[in-house]
Amino acid sequence: MTVLKTFCRCGSLRTGTLVAGVAGIILAILGIILLFTIHVDVRTIVIDWLPKWIVRIIMAINFAMTILISFLLILGVIKRNMFLMLPWVLLGIMLAIGLLVSVIYTAVQYYIDGDTLNGTFWIVFGLLSFVVYLYMWLVVYSFFVIIKEEYDRGAYTKDPFRRK
Repeated sequence: MTVLKTFCRCGSLRTGTLVAGVAGIILAILGIILLFTIHVDVRTIVIDWLPKWIVRIIMAINFAMTILISFLLILGVIKRNMFLMLPWVLLGIMLAIGLLVSVIYTAVQYYIDGDTLNGTFWIVFGLLSFVVYLYMWLVVYSFFVIIKEEYDRGAYTKDPFRRK
């Protein structure tokens, strides 16, 4: 059973899934560009002893993998193949949890340092971005469930226009 029935109450789940895939590619490309053009102090939470240039390379690899997985998602939607969509669905929920942890950690660090304005900024906009990301993941997951149910039914019980 799907979690959602429509995308933004007016579009299909297929359209929403395509939007999520295209947005993932665009945001990853922007992330790579910003990573190497703007001086940003990037730090890791657990392994804080790594040099900054290694952290940047790790982030660039992460963005490249996001582009690949988003491309697989788009291809999976077009071909109605749940196996091509699966990497995005699995990685997406892990990234959502990582985003939430990162936002809370960053906000707490700002509050500890006495910078309440930036801490509040990170809480408000970070949680807002988490909610949007989680909604997009739910859209993709709902469409994934529809494709999985079609796959589980078999070729002869599918609608005639969906048979291969």
